[in-house]
Amino acid sequence: MTTESQAVPTFASAPAKLLDPAWAERLERTGHHVLRYGLVALLLMWGAFKFAEFEAEGIRPLIENSPLLSWLYPVLGVRGTSALIGVIELISAALISLRHWKPLWSAVGSLIAVGTFLVTLSFLITTPGVWDPSNPFGGFLMKDLLLLGAALSSAAEALKSAGSVRH
Repeated sequence: MTTESQAVPTFASAPAKLLDPAWAERLERTGHHVLRYGLVALLLMWGAFKFAEFEAEGIRPLIENSPLLSWLYPVLGVRGTSALIGVIELISAALISLRHWKPLWSAVGSLIAVGTFLVTLSFLITTPGVWDPSNPFGGFLMKDLLLLGAALSSAAEALKSAGSVRH
């Protein structure tokens, strides 16, 4: 037989749980992990795709119109440029994933990702017709705004951790 104090928590007790600082801390930590390792997974996937012809050709309209990257095509060609971008994405993902062991390296990887997403967001300005509703690039590139936030969050958290390890 259970007493009133041993009863299963009710809906009325939910707000108290939501306001518990320990619960909020666990939620924040979980959110950081999801952001970081979701970012790693996407960078690994997209980085690997950059070695495939379909991806090299798929990003061609973006690279061709970019003052930051178009110069790479005469130097490395379409596939070489795509592979270089893939290597940068894979290195960034690998470094970010080292957060548990090497937080400073993880921060560096996150900052590389920040640079990557700033460049890709610049395509919203440099790619002709990108804002046309029938152009799939506009929406595709807008997701990089959220990934930029994830990379910034990952960098800040890893830098805080690296700083606390040194002190």
